[in-house]
Order: sequence, then structure tokens, then C-alpha cells
Amino acid sequence: MNDKPITMHDVARAAGVSTSTVSRVLDERLPPSRSAAAQRVRDAAKALGYKRDIMASSLRRGGSGTIGVLVPRLSDTVMALTYEAISRAAQERHYFAIVATSGDDPVDEQQAVESLLDRRVDGLILATSRLDDELPSRLRERGVPHTLILRTDGTSPASLGDDIQGGYLATRHLLDLGHRDIGLVAGPSFTSSARDRQSGFRQAMQEAGVAVNEAWVIESGFGIESGETAGLALLSGAARPSALFAVNDNLAIGVMAAAHRLEIEIGRALSLVGYNDIPLASRLPVPLTSVHTPFDYVARQAVDLLLSEEALTTRPTRRAMPSLIPRASTRQFTPR
Repeated sequence: MNDKPITMHDVARAAGVSTSTVSRVLDERLPPSRSAAAQRVRDAAKALGYKRDIMASSLRRGGSGTIGVLVPRLSDTVMALTYEAISRAAQERHYFAIVATSGDDPVDEQQAVESLLDRRVDGLILATSRLDDELPSRLRERGVPHTLILRTDGTSPASLGDDIQGGYLATRHLLDLGHRDIGLVAGPSFTSSARDRQSGFRQAMQEAGVAVNEAWVIESGFGIESGETAGLALLSGAARPSALFAVNDNLAIGVMAAAHRLEIEIGRALSLVGYNDIPLASRLPVPLTSVHTPFDYVARQAVDLLLSEEALTTRPTRRAMPSLIPRASTRQFTPR
């Protein structure tokens, strides 16, 4: 019995190609080739039982086989789901994803990035981009491979949901139910995601010929506490909206807490739409209508962009289409 491991040289000899061709064909970071030679390489590798030595190939490339991921905080369900989805997508390409947090603070973000780069990651995926953030431009100047996810600065490669369309879908749903007094818990203006969801809200209202009551548009953070504070401000007065769109599910959960304190019944006295469709949304006492973001798809696109030549030349933005998931927190408008 021959226990000698099968090498790239063995595969190259069997396929009638060079070792460098075998290396390129079997490097799963690269787009798959459909040439006849590439198919011969894949057939030979399978027949011989060849297995890539991931550590050795990383050392030959001078890379670490790791991707650095930066998120604002892992206590945020959306960011935890995003990191997990990136980790799965990276593993499919034989990379390992390591995560750091920034607290949405630009100084901490820079320090976290430098710490990841000190660990010689092969590239960065950032879920922290702010519209006033200089970090992506500095990374571009330094030639650091990176992709933005869920947020964009408008220039660096990015993978995100179509937030304008998502904000439109949420608001159009409320309008179709007969609501006209619609408020918005808008999130922080320094993020493209909150800005674009508000744009979709305004687009739907304008299209329906419904004036936006600016007193019912409240900028906030992204957390549950921010949602509760905004909810109390919007719902405490005698004149209050019949429906609210909160630009993420945490904010919507905070609004639910405020409504409970004010004895306002969600789904009856107040219709409420969230965004992202986190797993908790369907399991709340009043299941939350939410705009679904396909996190696995967005993450896979982010990893593909990071490892592609396309990202170095055209800096593309890939947008995934969101979808509305109606649940019990929204219903047909009935006058009070």
C-alpha cells in the first residue's frame, strides 16, 4: 500500500498541464475556469484523491488564509448574524474569518483595523462604514483589500441590501393598509442604510400623495433603547401616528416596549414595521412585520468581492433585493 500523499505534481502529470495551472484551477478563491484543461485538472484531482494543503498554500502565497471582519458590536443581532454568515462564506473558500468590534466609534474602528492588519489578515470586510468616515479612503490609498457590507461609502466595493427599495416596501405596505398618519424611527443619519431606508419611506409617501409630518420623523441610534425613547416621543401626544416604520427590528422592539408602557396595542391601535427580519421578529408576542434581508447572500457576495480582481479595478456595489414579510403587527387602518 502506497501512503505517499498525492501532490499537485501528480495531478499535473495526470492532466497533462503545468503545476501552476493546477494551482490556479484548484484555488477556490478564484472564479472557476470552464476550459477543457481546467476540467481535466478537476477530473484528475478527483480520481487521484488529491486534497489541498490549505496551510501550505497560504504560506506559499505569503498570506494567512484569514479575513478580518469589523462590526460595530456583536450584541446587535444583525451584526452577529452578518459575522456568522461571513464566516460560513469564508469557510467555503477555505478562509477563516476573525472578528473585531468598534462600537461605531471612528477612533476605535481605526485601532481595530490596525490590530487586524497586524495579524496579517488577507483582507477586511467592514460593517462599520459611516458616511463621514475616512477609513475606507485610507484603505484604498494604502492598497488594503477590503469590502464594505450592509453599509457603503459610495466608493469602496460593497455588498448590501437595496435599502431604498426596502424602505419603500415597508411604507407602501402601510399605505396599502389605508394608513396615512405614518411616522418614522429613522436611525442614525451617519449610515447609508438608515439614510437609504428613509429615502425609500419618503419616495413611497410622495408617490401616494401623502405629506410627511416631519415631527413624526425621529433620528435615533440603532438599539432597542433608542427605539423605546423614540416610541415614547411619537406615541405620548394626543395626536399620534396610526403606523410607524422603524428602520431596524431592534428599534421596532423598542417601540413595542414604549407602546406597552402607554397601553397602546400593537397590531390594533398601532401598526408597526421593522427591518432585517431577525429570528426574534416572528417569535414576539405580536409577531413583527419586517423587511427581510438575505444575510447569507449578502455575506457570500462580500467574500467573493474581497477575493476578486473585479473589486480592485471597478469597485462594484452589489445589492440584494429585500422582501416584505407581513405579520400580526400590521393591519388594515380603522379610524379611532
